[in-house]
Amino acid sequence: MSAGIVGFITILAFWISTVLSELSGNQVLVAAVKNGILWGMLILIPSMVTVGGTGFRLAGKAKSALVRSKKFRMPIIALNGILVLVPCAFFLANRASTGQLDTTFYIVQAIELIAGGTNLTLMGLNLRDGLTLSRWIKRAGLRPA
Repeated sequence: MSAGIVGFITILAFWISTVLSELSGNQVLVAAVKNGILWGMLILIPSMVTVGGTGFRLAGKAKSALVRSKKFRMPIIALNGILVLVPCAFFLANRASTGQLDTTFYIVQAIELIAGGTNLTLMGLNLRDGLTLSRWIKRAGLRPA
């Protein structure tokens, strides 16, 4: 669960810092945030790999609705990250570092914010369901395999 919280907080920090830097209108700050996000992936990617691996291991063959929901959301989160968020982060960092804050930059920025918001929502739901499952397991006196 702690890896999930780290991942969630990291993406939230990326999202908030992006919005605040864009609202400031300061190109140097935007470039710094975009490059900081690339470095932040050194925290985010291992935490997300850990979340996926431990989640599927802990779920095992469980068939509960909460487990099914979490299993359904995880591939969406992963694909969104790999196919949308990571490429957007590299593209935006490159454009920002060269001062190309043009229409293309802002279109990709909007896509990144929407995809990041989507992942935050899905990860928040997974965290909520994980907490619910943990309480249920504890009350039932069960231990995860």
